[in-house]
Amino acid sequence: MVTRLTTQDASFYFLEASSTPMHVGSLAIFRKPRNGLSYEELLSLVEERLSLVPRYRQKVREVALGLSRPVWVDDQDFDIEYHVRRSALPKPGSDAQLHDLVARLTSRPLDNTRPLWEMYLVEGLSNNRFAIFTKSHSSLVDGETALEIGQVILDPAKTRRPMAEELWMPSPAPSESTLIAGALAEMVARPGEGLAALRMTLGDMASALGETVRAVGKVAAVVRTATQVAPASPLNATISRNRRFAVVKTELGDYRKIRAQYGCEVNDVILAVVSGAMRYWLLSRGEPVAESTTVRAMVPMSVYATDPEADDEASRRDEWADPRSMVSSFLIDLPVGEPNAVVRLSHVAHAMEAHAKQSQRVTAETLVRLSGFAPATLHAMSARVASSFSQRMFNLMITNAPGPQLPLYVGGARMLEMYPVSPLLKNQTLSIGLTSYDGNVYYGLNADRDAMADVDVVAALLYESLEELLDASR
Repeated sequence: MVTRLTTQDASFYFLEASSTPMHVGSLAIFRKPRNGLSYEELLSLVEERLSLVPRYRQKVREVALGLSRPVWVDDQDFDIEYHVRRSALPKPGSDAQLHDLVARLTSRPLDNTRPLWEMYLVEGLSNNRFAIFTKSHSSLVDGETALEIGQVILDPAKTRRPMAEELWMPSPAPSESTLIAGALAEMVARPGEGLAALRMTLGDMASALGETVRAVGKVAAVVRTATQVAPASPLNATISRNRRFAVVKTELGDYRKIRAQYGCEVNDVILAVVSGAMRYWLLSRGEPVAESTTVRAMVPMSVYATDPEADDEASRRDEWADPRSMVSSFLIDLPVGEPNAVVRLSHVAHAMEAHAKQSQRVTAETLVRLSGFAPATLHAMSARVASSFSQRMFNLMITNAPGPQLPLYVGGARMLEMYPVSPLLKNQTLSIGLTSYDGNVYYGLNADRDAMADVDVVAALLYESLEELLDASR
């Protein structure tokens, strides 16, 4: 089956560069079940679930002379063992070694001659654990025909969900002449799309992608602030192709305590914690920090239709069964110049309240209908929305996707921790992704290896910033 890439899918495909690979990653850590989980068992599970994400068996094929956007075609030589790989740490593998491995894997672009995804089973982790790291290209995960592969292999119980048996056969590959004829017919019917395709081919990504974003201005409130220039910051610099990765694990209950004390939202507390960490990081570098200093963040934020903080199990299970979310994207100036943690939280809460009143929030399904490119996960959405504004509109991308507050499993193995790995955009030295899951909030910090050699300092300061707010609320 041949399907043309949407305008934004094509933009992300062409936007790929050696220093800015455009894939979204996810690191999940599991407790090894009594009978273990072998590579062959994971391979079987992934192959079984590919019927839920048929695009993961398709690859991108470009049209000659850039006459039209590329198309998705079935991979005639699809090799599941190429995509699901096995890796091992020297026993007993430490968390630091795992994070170094994730940084190296994140640094590598995906092979564009094959379906644009990879999965790694990482064995040898200490304390009877293993990890699964996945990465999927931003052009692949569109939220309609492709969810992120790590999502579909998870189950809400130890027992695997039964799946209908499927015999997959690739559709015949189209000939070059067929693709050219289709492109020419489309250019006649819709000449504007032909011009956009040529812009992509010639590398004019900002123009082509910018037009796409403006065309769906209802989706992202950020479009209304497109004329604002972000303040100068060491967070914006030329980046290399190499990465560092750090994580932070905190308890959701701590954020709830602060929320209850100050009458705000958990998301407000999270952004206030990031604000404090960014303040102290700037000071640790000897950067000038005045009372008016801010760090502008792009915050694509998701709120489940059901309450992700609900305490009753029935509500949480309903949420897992129907993971549609409310989505809003906006810019916020984090008050890093404010020395008082409680005042920082107040500034953030007021800014968030103003955005909530002004922003139009729609369900993920509606986003797909409106724009044709909305992805399944907020972390994928953040990269897609943010990339066209990265050089001038904001200093830092923060993605926040609330997850289910009940245990999830892969092949009977309980997931203990889950960390998003958001991509770095051009001239962005750090991206922060966070997800709440089963009573905890997990931060994944993806950073440039050279420009952010001190990313572990940022991780430590996130803990300190949270503790500062907790102390103030006692």
